[in-house]
Amino acid sequence: MKVREGVRQTMAWLHGWAGLLLGWVLYVMCLAGSLAVFRPEIGEWMRPETRDRAPAPQAVAAAVSWLQQHADAPAWFLYAPGPRTNTVEAVWFHGLTYTLRALDPATGLPALRQTRGGEFFYRLHFELQLPYPWGRLLACLAAAMMLLALITGVIAHRRIFRDFFTFRPGRGQRAWLDAHNALGVFALPFHIMITFTGLITLFSLAMPWGVQARYGNDSAAMFQDLIPGAISRAPAGRPGTLAPIAPMIAEAERRFGGNVGLVSVLNPKDAASLVLVYQADDAGIATSPEAISFDGTTGRVLADYREARPVVKTYDVAYGLHMARFADPLLRWLYFVSGLMLTAGIATGLILWTVKRRERAPLALGNRLVERLNIGMIAGAPIAFAAYFWANRLLPLGGADRAAAEVASLYWTWAATLLVAFALKPRLGWPILLAAAGGAWAALPLADITVRGAATPVLADGDVTMMVVGLAFLAAARRATRRSRA
Repeated sequence: MKVREGVRQTMAWLHGWAGLLLGWVLYVMCLAGSLAVFRPEIGEWMRPETRDRAPAPQAVAAAVSWLQQHADAPAWFLYAPGPRTNTVEAVWFHGLTYTLRALDPATGLPALRQTRGGEFFYRLHFELQLPYPWGRLLACLAAAMMLLALITGVIAHRRIFRDFFTFRPGRGQRAWLDAHNALGVFALPFHIMITFTGLITLFSLAMPWGVQARYGNDSAAMFQDLIPGAISRAPAGRPGTLAPIAPMIAEAERRFGGNVGLVSVLNPKDAASLVLVYQADDAGIATSPEAISFDGTTGRVLADYREARPVVKTYDVAYGLHMARFADPLLRWLYFVSGLMLTAGIATGLILWTVKRRERAPLALGNRLVERLNIGMIAGAPIAFAAYFWANRLLPLGGADRAAAEVASLYWTWAATLLVAFALKPRLGWPILLAAAGGAWAALPLADITVRGAATPVLADGDVTMMVVGLAFLAAARRATRRSRA
């Protein structure tokens, strides 16, 4: 029994420190990742003026026509419209920096309200707005710590499933521990799955030695073996004219028997141009690396491949489970709610760290710092994310830097919340920032209706969700106010 209890104490110590050291990073990753489940829907909500729809061949052809005039780059990457989004998402690179434009499916022109939409939350989730590869490496380390915290939490808590049915509100440390247990256990299989599959998506970056031993620095050869249908070739150095791309997309749809996802145009103005068409990832759980390569100047099929290797399919299933692009609306909402539960579990764990120590003795300087960071991150992140949506509705239309201004408004707001958290006592900081989060989210639908017009009904999947989130934060602020008075 003593050995067993000693193991549990060690696991509890490891669980606490694993959760604290990168807890705020994990909180942001999980919150942004939960929102990224609705990445296409968020993008469409943030571009209310772009309402046209067009089949993928016509939409991509219109986008390519605009890119030929305005995007001087060695490659274009276009995400074709599908059932969940109407715009063509065009990306092209300048070194390690990229440009993103949402293009109208009918005209190919940039959307009037330029924004990064849900793509921002998707990239924040695993890049943390840091330069490549440092953001992804930090995200990988945080995911490893998350998996460690989940495993040690299960081992440390000997009555974890029994205590799941116990909640003692108003009991200080016990109340926070009960909430932490319930949030962790209710969706525990999801928490482990989403953390482990997230690690898998970054393994090649965190542990590149196998790829380096086989391919060295020849990443093109590695991708060629991974996706044989996507070939590559060097530019010819002679100008060339890109053949009509709509027939290529239509042929790819016929061969796939489904929707087209990514369309890559390599060397678009060269005689050796290539058009690589990938199947959409919404046909099944496994993300599909199936691709067809066309000669860019003639439209002739150069390579066509269907994946059947067991190891690759296993990875595709793990990656597909994490991305959830296959999910129907109900399953997407389950992903979203489970992600929010994981986010709330991290938040309650961070709060429990200080509550547990405050009940023993006055907080030391380091723990007071943790307490202020908890307020600024846990309550500040929702305010900052709401500011991102507010900026989308309030900033004037047009301008090349409009999308960057939306992101800047998020970070300036977040910085302000951190200042408030450090300036005020916790008994004031919590209710004030929670109330600000509630007001910001609850009022967002009013700004949306103003932009769309009074005749436009409130969107069930967007505005109503924002109102519910706002009311939840207002309820939390009211409870925090009562506790601070007591």
